[in-house]
This record gives sequence, C-alpha cells and structure tokens, in this order.
Amino acid sequence: MEPVLNRWKAKLKAAAEAAWHATLQGRDFLNRKWRRSLQFRTVTAAVLLTAFAFLGVGAFLSSQIASGLYQERVNQAEAESRRGLSQVKTIFESSSASDRATVASMVGDTLKLLEGTGAEAPRYYLLTPLPGGQNLYVFSQSNTSITANIIPEGLAKEVATGSGQYRQALALPVGDSDVPAIGFGTQVQLPPGNAYALYLVYDLSSVQQTLDFIHRVLWIGGALLLVLVGGIVWLLTRAVVHPVSQAAIVSEKLAAGQLQERLEVRGEDELARLGASFNHMAGSLQEQITQLATLSEMQQRFVSDVSHELRTPLTTVRMAAEVLYESREDFDPINARSTELLYNQVERFQALLADLLEISRFDAGAAALDAEPTDLVEIARTALDAAQPLADNSGAELRLIALEPRCIADMDRRRIERILRNLIVNALEHGDGNPVELTVGATEEAVAVAVRDYGIGMTPMEASRVFDRFWRADPARARTTGGSGLGLSISTEDARLHGGWLQAWGEPGNGACFRLTLPRHSGGTLTHSPLPLPPAGANGMHRHPAAENVLLEQQEENGVPDPS
Repeated sequence: MEPVLNRWKAKLKAAAEAAWHATLQGRDFLNRKWRRSLQFRTVTAAVLLTAFAFLGVGAFLSSQIASGLYQERVNQAEAESRRGLSQVKTIFESSSASDRATVASMVGDTLKLLEGTGAEAPRYYLLTPLPGGQNLYVFSQSNTSITANIIPEGLAKEVATGSGQYRQALALPVGDSDVPAIGFGTQVQLPPGNAYALYLVYDLSSVQQTLDFIHRVLWIGGALLLVLVGGIVWLLTRAVVHPVSQAAIVSEKLAAGQLQERLEVRGEDELARLGASFNHMAGSLQEQITQLATLSEMQQRFVSDVSHELRTPLTTVRMAAEVLYESREDFDPINARSTELLYNQVERFQALLADLLEISRFDAGAAALDAEPTDLVEIARTALDAAQPLADNSGAELRLIALEPRCIADMDRRRIERILRNLIVNALEHGDGNPVELTVGATEEAVAVAVRDYGIGMTPMEASRVFDRFWRADPARARTTGGSGLGLSISTEDARLHGGWLQAWGEPGNGACFRLTLPRHSGGTLTHSPLPLPPAGANGMHRHPAAENVLLEQQEENGVPDPS
C-alpha cells in the first residue's frame, strides 16, 4: 500500500510542479506582451475598464431590479395576508363552538380560506399552539409539510408576545434545497381559551428564478459586450499600430544597412502622409549615406595609395639623408645643422607614413591578429626599457607595479608593445618630469595594464576625444618627441582587434591614466577590468590595494618618496 501512495504523491507533486511552471510561463508571456505590444496594452486596458464599468452598472441594475421585484411581491403578499389572517382571526373570535369536534371542524373549514396561490406565488398556512396551552382541542395543522421549525425565532417570539401581524424572511425547504420565502404571523384564540400562532408562508422561488434569469442575461450580455469592445478596440488600434509597427521594422532594417527598404503607403490620411514622409527621409538618408560612404572609400583609397606611392621616393630620400648625415662632420656648421634637421624630419616622415599605412590596413579590414600566449608583465618591462632613454632626457622615473608575477594571455606581442610604447611616450611627454607608473594586474578572465602620469592632466571632454585621429588637446603645445597624431587611434584599433578595451581618465593638474584591458583567451568577452581607473591615487583617489603594497615595497628598497 505504501509504494502505491508514494507513486501517487510523486505524480501529484509532478503535476503541481508542471502547473506552477506553466503558470510562470504564462505570467512571463503576458509580461512580455504587455511591455512590447502597444496594441495588447490598449485592448487589455479597454476590456478591463469596460469590465469594471459593466460590473458597476450591472451590480446597480441587479440591486434595483431585485429590490423592485422583491418589494412588489412583498407588498402584494402583505396585503393578501393581512386580509386573510384578519378574516380567519375574526371567524375564530366570533365562533360559538365549544366542544372538541365542533372546534376542530370549524378550524378546518376556516383554514381552507387561506389556501390558494396568492400574489402569483404559492402560499402555505401553519396553525400551531403556543407554549403553555392546556386541554388542546386542535393540534398543529398545515396544508403542506411545513412545521414550526422553519419559523424564525424572532418572528415566533413577536407572534407569541404581541397581538398584531408580523413578518420576516425565511428559508423554505423544498425538496433537497431551501428557497427564499416570507412569513406572516399573528396570534389567534381557540376554545377552550388557548392561544395559537397562525402563519402564512409565501414561496418566493419564482422571484428568485426571475432574478437568476436576469443575472444570466446580464452576464451573457456583458461577456458579449466585452468581446465586442475588445474586437472593436483591436481593429481600431491595429489600424494605427500596424503602420507604426511596420515603420519600426523598416527603420531597424535601415539601421542594419538595408537602405533600400521602404514603407508601403496606402490612402491619403495622416498615416499615409507619415509613411510618405518616412520614405522620403529614408531616400534622403540613403543618398547621403551613399555619398558619405563613397567619400570615405575615396579618402581611404587616397590615403592608402598615397602612402604606398610615397614609400619608394621616401626610401630614396632617406638613403640620401643617411649618407649626408654620416658625412655631416665634413660640412660647415650651417650645412651640418641642415643635414641633421633633414635626417630627423625624414625619420619623422617615415614614422608618419608607417602610421598612415597601418590606419589604411585597419580601414580596409586587412589587419590580422597573430595571437599567442604571452606574458603581459614581460611586455611591459620591455616597453619601459625601450622608453628609458626618453625618460632620462625628461628627468622622469619609470615604475613597474606588477600585481602578479606573470599575466599570461593570448595577444599579438608586436601590437601590444606598440600600444604600451605609445602610452608611455605620451605619459612622459605630458608628465612634466613626474614619475610614470605602469600597473599590471590580472583575473581569471582578463589582464590589464594601466599607464599613469602626474602631469598636466586633461578634462573629461578631452579624455573622450583623445583617441580621435589627428586630435590634440593643445595644438600649440611644444612637443619634444614629434608624432603623427595617430598613435592613440592605432592603439585603439589594436585593442579592439584583441577584443579588449582602451580607456582614458584625466583631471587637470592631477595627471592622466590610460588602461588597456584584454581577455585571457582569444574570442573571450570582457565584463570587467582587473584594475580600477585610475589605479594610482591623487586627491582622494586610491591605488589598487595590492598595487599600493607593491609600490611601498619598491619605495622602501629604492628610498623614493611617493609623488601623490
């Protein structure tokens, strides 16, 4: 027996879980439809408001109808019962019968006067002696099976203590159920001086049936009304929402690059004019985007072609400049100085040309990533060693803060070295001789390196534009290292090619910080960076706790004070 019960319990539990799961799915579906569909919200709101209005009006009408029907039947029954009970009471009081047989015969004949269907409802009489009666000639009599038990206690007490006619609603048992009824009662006297209670009970089931029929009609009519209202609102809202939905779909296709998509225009109403205006706007956008795309393609092709065409003559000029530069000691001071300038500017021109070629490869989508597991700490150390001569010239100190001994990730070493070299050179150039810190950190999903300087800093607006091509915060600022203005733009493209982030922060007078974040593995998705921005402190901003400890250890070893 117990295994069978366990199986039934398991089935009931599975059924309950399935019902709960279906309920949750239905709730989620309705939530999605409510959030995403204006038509669904409009139809639902209209149906609900109509339902509330119908419930209010229906409740009022039902109450008024029930009150009217009930009061009408009660008034009719009260008038009939008053006449009948008064007539019977008068006959009993004026009767000269004195023996048991005569009294019983008189009572039977008189009570027949109360039989009938008065007030369009069946009525029943009940004659029952009051408590305390002695030597009764007549016992309880009724024209049906009702007894004194159905008489409410309040009505029985009023009849027993009063001499008037009283009434009260009651439940009349008919078959296996109770139906509404109303009872009228009065006290009468029968020989040999005993008091009796005489009741007339009216069956009001016909009134209840009428009310039930009216309620059914109201419910059916309300349901049909809700369906009708919902259908009308659905049709009306569809006429407005469908064109808007189509416009949204077409606009999404336009945003996805399908510039040939247009709305279907029908009629001459407001929606048709809106569709025509939308199509006109889409045509203008397509024409302008096509023109801009053509111009951009021509610009990219021009930069690429010019860059490639300049390589050969520039190589020749560079070779000639090197020959002159190596022979500068044989020239007079003016020509020797001119040779040095020529050599330096050719070197700068070659760097600019290399940057233009790299940008053209990014624009053409030809840049390829040669990623392999590499230690970011080692790359940072190599980039610092390469920038050390420039740091010595500017009097700045370079610091490496490695939060982990090794930070291995899939990366293109050449591109990451180029990013760090650009960031370090920029930090030295704008650091005003203050220390430059490189902080390297890692988590299980990502690695990051931050380059922090304590120089002139930059505003949030400048930080948002610092990666734009050829943009400079202060074009008139004296530069010690030259540059094409493309270094940070190329660094951004290199970071994006790795699926990483390159972000900037700055504050005037408190320096700047550039943070590079890369996923551990190629194709990974970044959700956070191992290092805060900025990782070093100034004016209430704090270093990463581990970076603070590493830097303090380095300062204790080297005896260098903390610049912040």
